[in-house]
Amino acid sequence: MQITRHVPHFRSIKASVLTLVALFVAANISDISIFKAVAPTVTAQTQLAARFINPPDYPTSGDARIDELIYRAGRQHGLDPRLIHAVILQESRYKKDAVSYAGAEGLMQLMPATAKRFKCEDRRDPEQNIEAGAKYLRWLLKRFDGNVQLALAGYNAGEGAVDKYDGIPPYEQTQTYVKKIVANYGKTHHPVLKPEEARAAFSLTQQLAE
Repeated sequence: MQITRHVPHFRSIKASVLTLVALFVAANISDISIFKAVAPTVTAQTQLAARFINPPDYPTSGDARIDELIYRAGRQHGLDPRLIHAVILQESRYKKDAVSYAGAEGLMQLMPATAKRFKCEDRRDPEQNIEAGAKYLRWLLKRFDGNVQLALAGYNAGEGAVDKYDGIPPYEQTQTYVKKIVANYGKTHHPVLKPEEARAAFSLTQQLAE
């Protein structure tokens, strides 16, 4: 008789447990915040904080990943990302697989010798290409004391040609190249700063996920 009395009670407990499980599943599927206490809010907040947001006064490639790589290169090498954008726009129009008649490849149109010099193994890989191109641009700016026009001329025709003519070489292509990028960038001088100093100078304050 005692067993018979306890059976309904056991069934009600079982039904309650099943109901709770069903509610929990439904809440997760429908995104209803019934169980806020156990929701993975910490992970979501971390992912949100780590997401890159292109500054509103920066150019954009139309590809968030490319914009982030350009921003990262600026932070890493003490460059204004706006200048990197201007170079890429002129060089490849943001086409990752762009190839020139001279054999330059990728976003920043690296020649084989330049890619090797700055340790870029795959010129069509956006990350490697932008990294190597930014290193070369930084090297040129330092070599020419922050003179954007001479650095760009060196990027296009080689620093040896700039030395030979003691200025922008008299090549129509190079002169047009320099004029277009300077007009787009809007500056003829880029301060040669340490990365940490450049981050302050160019407002590169956004924290990025590793």
